[in-house]
Amino acid sequence: MLAVSLRYATLGLLAQQPGSGYDLLKRFEVSMANVWPATQSQLYGELNKLAADGLIEVTNVGPRGRKEYGITESGRVDLLAWITRPHDDTPVRRPEVLRVFLLGEIPASQARNYVTRMADSADHALARYEHIRDSVEWGDSDTAFFARAALEFGLRTAAMEADWARWLAEAIDRRNEPQR
Repeated sequence: MLAVSLRYATLGLLAQQPGSGYDLLKRFEVSMANVWPATQSQLYGELNKLAADGLIEVTNVGPRGRKEYGITESGRVDLLAWITRPHDDTPVRRPEVLRVFLLGEIPASQARNYVTRMADSADHALARYEHIRDSVEWGDSDTAFFARAALEFGLRTAAMEADWARWLAEAIDRRNEPQR
């Protein structure tokens, strides 16, 4: 799933605007952090694969060999075909929820600690998304509109996950209260 999502996330960013690997990494951080984060090594590896497949090309070489990439017509055709085929997506896998499903195998105190860490992690993600929301000049373009919509998904998901994890921690506490 990583390779496919990173492939199309990269193609999508290049369809919006050409850029270097560094430019793309920064755009990933502010526009796709809640959708699909990428590390520098993953992104540069994907750029090489996309170029080898003829889906992107070097459009400019700057100082110190800095390469700027742009999407090719083949890349745009591939991207548009992928966008319109959501039924091809693999099922969502949520390892943290699988762990919750199996928390009955460990002591309640450890289970509670796990869900408390989930709430803390969701709070951290929410704060990061709020910072992005509040620090980006969104503009009026279609690109900005849909980027903001994707960010809104992250904001709402993080808020829901934090709320759900707190609910679960409280439910674990109630479940383990001494019976009167």
